[in-house]
Amino acid sequence: MSQIVLATGNQGKVKELANMLAPLNVEIVAQSAFNVPDVPETGTTFIENAIIKARHAAKLTGKPAIADDSGLEVRALKGAPGIYSARFSGEGATDQSNIDKLLVEMATVPTELRQARFVCVLVYMRHEHDPTPLICQGFWDGTITTEQSGRDGFGYDPVFYAPESNCTSAELSKEQKNKLSHRGKALAALLPQLTTELSQLKVEQ
Repeated sequence: MSQIVLATGNQGKVKELANMLAPLNVEIVAQSAFNVPDVPETGTTFIENAIIKARHAAKLTGKPAIADDSGLEVRALKGAPGIYSARFSGEGATDQSNIDKLLVEMATVPTELRQARFVCVLVYMRHEHDPTPLICQGFWDGTITTEQSGRDGFGYDPVFYAPESNCTSAELSKEQKNKLSHRGKALAALLPQLTTELSQLKVEQ
């Protein structure tokens, strides 16, 4: 069975993506299994950062890699935290410290102005010099709550209200979240392309 490296050290993302990629019938391996260190995310967009991470993992493992770069964009904060979502509260940030900072900064924002969206970019690179990586994006619109609710998920899930489900992302089951989420939508766009790609590789082999 062929392997694809997941270029992320976030175990929440590893579990989500590995579960969603199960239909491909390939072994999904986290980059940590190859002792691949995190690479500085020096890009200015989600796409740039995803490419940086995928190329880094492909280079150090010699295997094709999928990288995810995602985050939360809050309209009242002019798109922040954006690409800095994971480190919104500074170096050594945790999910809780990021949520705490977000709620403080949103404290005076009225309900009707608390719109936000999750963004996800997935990049698949065949090798480190791949000139035409597969790139897919997904978006999930919602609002920021005034307090946390739910224990599942990770990141900003406890304060991201999903109107179509009348609850926060952290209150959804994995199956529900995969159907609705930004990551699920990006993957839904990537899967058909990746299936075709892997089928062609088998024919060539």
